[in-house]
Amino acid sequence: MQKELEEGQVVLCTVTKIVGTTVFVNIDDYGKEGTIITSEVAPGRIRNLRDYVVPNKKIVCRVLRVEKGHIDLSLRRVTVKEKKEVLENYKREKNLEATLKTILKNTEKVIAEIKKKYNLVEFFEQAKENPKLLKNLMEKNEAEKLLKILKEKKEREASVKKEFSLSCQAEDGIKRIKRILPPNTIYLAAGKFLLTEKGKDYKEANIKLNQLFEEIEKKAKEEGCVFRIEK
Repeated sequence: MQKELEEGQVVLCTVTKIVGTTVFVNIDDYGKEGTIITSEVAPGRIRNLRDYVVPNKKIVCRVLRVEKGHIDLSLRRVTVKEKKEVLENYKREKNLEATLKTILKNTEKVIAEIKKKYNLVEFFEQAKENPKLLKNLMEKNEAEKLLKILKEKKEREASVKKEFSLSCQAEDGIKRIKRILPPNTIYLAAGKFLLTEKGKDYKEANIKLNQLFEEIEKKAKEEGCVFRIEK
């Protein structure tokens, strides 16, 4: 999705080259270049960078700094859970793109249009419940064929992700925020977080996520914190 990169954000990257002790990557979905210094590749002493990264390899990184067009990234500061989630989403996107190419006349144009506002996987999860989302993107017969394929696909479960912000001005604000956040919360950037819920379909997953947000909002009010769901 074409949004601005923020410090703390977790992103999928493709290694482009290694020059000396610096790894250069392309940040997928953003079309921007970032760099990783040796100490941010892995903890401890690194004898050979190519034991960890090689050109064309997909890696999951955390944004450390965005200054004057220069983006510093870290490979070692990404948790196993974050890495797994990002790579699973990438795999599902590739499968979706392959399906779209068998049906649509202008696949790349449709994907680019969707990614302006949505995550590709989440968009089609919603489209299964609300086919009208496809109306202005493709022809009627293409939409009908695509929906049939999507509904026939046997996926273990659907997942829904949403970002939210949580802040507190109290002296012990950090402690209060920690008491509010559910265990499966992923930190994105200063005051911004991500929650994912799963269900047998999009509708069930969305209901479960909304229930979680209701609990967070209630706790935030009790703790004197400010909670907001990001659009």
